[in-house]
Amino acid sequence: VMKLNPQQAPLYGDSVITVQLTEEDQVEDDVVFYLVFTGSTVQHCTSTRKINPGSLETISPGHDCCETVKVALCASREGHPVLVVAEENFQFVQDEAYDAAQFLATCAGNQQALNFTRFLDRSRPPAADVDFLDEKVALAFRHLKLPAEWNVLGADQSLPENIPRETLMHFAVRLGLLRLTWFLLQQPGGRGALSIHNNEGATPVSLALERGYQKLHQLLTEEEAKEPESWSTLSHTVHSGDYSVKHHRGLNVYMLTAEA
Repeated sequence: VMKLNPQQAPLYGDSVITVQLTEEDQVEDDVVFYLVFTGSTVQHCTSTRKINPGSLETISPGHDCCETVKVALCASREGHPVLVVAEENFQFVQDEAYDAAQFLATCAGNQQALNFTRFLDRSRPPAADVDFLDEKVALAFRHLKLPAEWNVLGADQSLPENIPRETLMHFAVRLGLLRLTWFLLQQPGGRGALSIHNNEGATPVSLALERGYQKLHQLLTEEEAKEPESWSTLSHTVHSGDYSVKHHRGLNVYMLTAEA
């Protein structure tokens, strides 16, 4: 039996899982371990990184639905067949960050909902919480299957730019959410949102300046602004047909996902 810690992960993945090996699985250095997650419709295979003889580290894959899956620990060694050395259950769950991303995605054009997000700002959370929120909500947003016509400014594209209104970009900038802002900038309507004034006459750009968010202001105003460094340890995905491959730079772990 192996121990997985934690035994669950959010649907969007990208969290660290530690694998505790039993005495008899602690073998020579030339053995390579993989984890295979088998869900009802997709399967993931992840490489691992050895922390010490008794434990490995990997990154949880992003999954397509909330369910309990089987995880097999496989060992491979040159010249030998691949062995399944242990099996364990693992659960994919929808967490608050996923709920938040879904809520924000659906209220892109909804002024009442966006005004509610302004109310949140009154109780400014501490920087560490903002950072955590930023990473998780941006990861969850990236995992959502947004409809093809989705737009940062909402569904009604006919509204002229000079109509004062709140946008998702105002929300992300007001809270100082660097990664979410970067994500929104890459989406349809993201750049357009930068010049929209709200009822106080503030644009996302002027908000960043007024709040002293220098990195964020740079991101919004520089021609060739680069991806925030904080994203650089996270996973980057390449899709090909029914397969996708993710590389998590921070741990140097690879992940293959395929339709089961």
